[in-house]
Amino acid sequence: MMLLTHPQAWAVLGGAILLEVAGTTCMRLSEGFTRLTPSVLIFVFYALSFALNTLVIRVLGLSVVYGVWSGVGTVLTALIGVYYFKEPATAIKLVSIGLIIIGVMGLHSASRVAVP
Repeated sequence: MMLLTHPQAWAVLGGAILLEVAGTTCMRLSEGFTRLTPSVLIFVFYALSFALNTLVIRVLGLSVVYGVWSGVGTVLTALIGVYYFKEPATAIKLVSIGLIIIGVMGLHSASRVAVP
């Protein structure tokens, strides 16, 4: 299998993040597995996301991939909760989102310094 370039790996990671966010959003839409389509899509989106992560880990490393994937996914999911599902945007929630963003930026910076 061909190894991805560094820029390609970041693009594929972006796709993996979007698939993870879609899967997590489907969890909410499935209403406790009572709606078939979003219930099935949870597993489809997560399987594709994990497959892409597996490709990207070879290039960017486990700590960066998982940290960025989970951090950006958490921020996007929280924003979907606030804007789409009308969850409260409390001060502590917004500060926490900001801290996650700072952490993801740190991981991204670390990956640029330690490119193998």
